[in-house]
Formats: sequence, structure tokens, C-alpha cells
Amino acid sequence: MKKINVAIADDQILFRKGMAAIINGLADTQITLEADNGKTLLEALEVIETKPDIILLDLSMPELNGVETTKILHSEYPDIKIIILSVHSDERFVAHLMELGINAYLFKNVEPVEVEKAILAVIEKGFYFNEVFLKAMKNRMQGKKPRLLIQDNIPSTLTQRELEVLDLICRQYTAQEIAEKLFISTRTVDGHRNNLLEKTGVRNTAGLVVFAIKNNLLDPSALL
Repeated sequence: MKKINVAIADDQILFRKGMAAIINGLADTQITLEADNGKTLLEALEVIETKPDIILLDLSMPELNGVETTKILHSEYPDIKIIILSVHSDERFVAHLMELGINAYLFKNVEPVEVEKAILAVIEKGFYFNEVFLKAMKNRMQGKKPRLLIQDNIPSTLTQRELEVLDLICRQYTAQEIAEKLFISTRTVDGHRNNLLEKTGVRNTAGLVVFAIKNNLLDPSALL
């Protein structure tokens, strides 16, 4: 298996070096870029030949914070996955970041095994949503009036097959597993996924899960 190239941006040197050591100690990952803030990260990305597959991004950094850096990364490097590292636990904040299109949100005090789990899940499935995120989304939706998909100004309604694929994506099935479950090819699964992205207007697979939860197509409790 090809090594997963990981970059990390964090202004806390001890934390950054410790996380880099953990990543380099894993079987399938390696650190290829370190930066102390969003500005230096973006400057480095402009000149390095091999771009990282994933960026571990701190939220609270000088010069250019994690939120603003995320917006630029989505615009300039849409294929790079983003995992936010933070001490912030406010549920509204977590949900807002997911809506911005990040692929995972981890607290800085998580165990190394969860970091590895998140990286592998983001590469394989496009997202990693832990209990923190799912509870945040559930609580965010509580008390809100259910919204009908057809009333949400979605450019086009979703077909039954697209809804089936969306449900399985949300339940963290891979493209191959979805293909086997629905008796279709992985190419067809990718086609349905691309149609879902176009119709919903979200950036990535993580966005599809957020879309499903916000539109009451999926109960976050089912994934806990």
C-alpha cells in the first residue's frame, strides 16, 4: 500500500512534533510537511511537488487561522482532505465546520489510535464522523421543523437509487461495499455519488452526510 502523505499545521511546536512522531510511527502514513500557521502552510504547498493527501489543521493559529485556511484550501486544493484538530467542543462550532466541508474533527486529546482511524477512514470513505460530531448534529437539529427535500430548492430531486447510495455512504460503506450490496458496479456507484454532489451542491462525501442529516434523511442516532 502506498504511504499516505500527511501535512500538519499547528503553532504549538511540542504538539506538532509529537503528532508528527505519531504519524511517522504508523504503518501507512508519513509526515511530508510541517507548518506553524495557515500562511506558511499555503506558501509551502505552492512550491512542493508532491501535495499531501491529508492536512491535519489546527484552528487557533496566528496569521491565518484554521477556518480561513480551510476556505482557501477548498478553493485552491480541492482534492486535499482536511482533518481539524482543536480544543473547542462547542457543538454549534463543530457542526459549522462540518458544513464548511472538512472531512473530520478531532479533539487534541484523542488517543493516537483514533488519529490513525480517522486518517484511514478519510482516505477510504471520504470522512470520519465520531460521536462528538454526530451528537453535535443531532442536537443542532433538535427542535427544528422537519424539512422536505422538495421544498429546499435542490436543483433536482434525488432518485430512489441515489437515496439508497446516499444512505449507505452515510453508514460508512465503501464504494466497493455499496456496489456489492446493491448489485451494481463501483463505476455506477461513483456515478451516483457524483450526481449526489452535483444535485446537493456540497463539496465532498462528508458534505453529503451533513446534507442527509440536515434534511432529515438520516438520524444521527443511527450512527452512534
